[in-house]
Amino acid sequence: MDYWAAFDAFSKAFGNNIMVKPEFVIGLLVFIGYMLLGKPVYEAFGGFIKAAVGMMIWSVGAGGLVVTFRPILSGLNDRFHLNAAVIDPYFGLNAAGEAIKAIGMSLSWTMISLMIGFGWNILLVLLRRYSKVRTLFVTGHIMIQQATTATWLVFFAIPELRNIYGAIAVGILAGTYWAVFSNLTVEPTEELTEGGGFAVGHQQMLWVWLSSKIAPKIGNPEKSVENINLPRWLSMFNDNVIATGTLMLLFFGIIMTVLGEPYLRHIDKANFPPTIAFFTYILSKSLSFAVYLFILISGVRMFVAELTESFRGISDKVLPGALPAVDCAATYGFASPNTITFGFLFGAVGQFLAIAGLVLFKSPIMIITGFVPVFFDNATVAVFANKFGGVRAAGILTFCTGIIQVLGGAFAAWYFQLYNYGGWHGNIDWDTLWPAIGVLMKNLAIPGIVIAVVLMLLIPQIQYNRSNREKYFKVGGFDA
Repeated sequence: MDYWAAFDAFSKAFGNNIMVKPEFVIGLLVFIGYMLLGKPVYEAFGGFIKAAVGMMIWSVGAGGLVVTFRPILSGLNDRFHLNAAVIDPYFGLNAAGEAIKAIGMSLSWTMISLMIGFGWNILLVLLRRYSKVRTLFVTGHIMIQQATTATWLVFFAIPELRNIYGAIAVGILAGTYWAVFSNLTVEPTEELTEGGGFAVGHQQMLWVWLSSKIAPKIGNPEKSVENINLPRWLSMFNDNVIATGTLMLLFFGIIMTVLGEPYLRHIDKANFPPTIAFFTYILSKSLSFAVYLFILISGVRMFVAELTESFRGISDKVLPGALPAVDCAATYGFASPNTITFGFLFGAVGQFLAIAGLVLFKSPIMIITGFVPVFFDNATVAVFANKFGGVRAAGILTFCTGIIQVLGGAFAAWYFQLYNYGGWHGNIDWDTLWPAIGVLMKNLAIPGIVIAVVLMLLIPQIQYNRSNREKYFKVGGFDA
């Protein structure tokens, strides 16, 4: 029997039928994870179904965003030579996915990179005596977003890595970021939560640490946001659907009004027949973004729930006692609702001012506010800034964060060419740290990846050397 021929036939069949279908790749990973955890076959099969269907629902939402956004993008480019990008991780996820497919690559590579990154994070914690890393990043939906965007950055910057070696490079790069920067949040989070036993694993880990360091220098923690009475109507923006719908109506309503009714009727005849009024078209089109975003998020949550369960079970067996790095929203229970709303408000003002600056100085890139960065980034920064520097620090730092989100997002969308697909990741670490890594890779190619990984791995070494070494590993249950 020709075993090599059989293997070649199998690999080709697997590549043509599984690897080109991300939903089957994700389902297969969940199935394998559940079987390794010793779960019954029917539960593993159920996990496969939910993960695959969730991925397919994500595809429906992503496709809807593309179809809805395309006429507006075309209009802005055609009439004003502007390229618009929504700074939001879900719009960015969609944009990076479309860009990856446009160069003939499958989204399955992002899932492979994710698994490699998660394994690398586990290895760094296993070797914590040497790596000084104490945290395991387990926020599944964030891992999906970041692995996809990082995959595009590597494929874009280094075309010769559009293969399995590129997937490995992305995994090492993303896994190092997850491990190192979640580890950086350990002490600030422990102080905020008074020993809560977790770290932040999200999109603003660098800025959590920076906020804890800068806030005491510009404010007084005794003067807290909790003592300020905010208008009750602002609490409506705590609802994701309301906030997203309102933001999309505000931004896209203005854009469509500027483009004008005759022009939109000409380029979008299928959705804008003569019987539909302009106001109705604007309202329907704007709220469609919220609809498709909700569908996309629902799909992500469905398959991520299965993936996270699989990951968490494996990590608990391999790394008992590891400090989990979780969603930034876990910190909100240790601050007053005023702090969350305060951060959103000042961050939004910073974003709107920066967008006005882009218009005033005739930027070729137009940035549109997305809900996730303007809410979660700024709420998280406000929580830590208020803890360490009070109301003054919370206001100043979130206002500055809003400005940086827009300016950094505009640069990244332009430099990495994702404005062609209407979105950029948008969260603050991805408007500062990751563009710097991307520029490094674009100019130095593979040595740029090596330099980025080495520099990141030096951070926990510096942390350890500057901390109380006796207590460093005892945070979160470690006792090295």
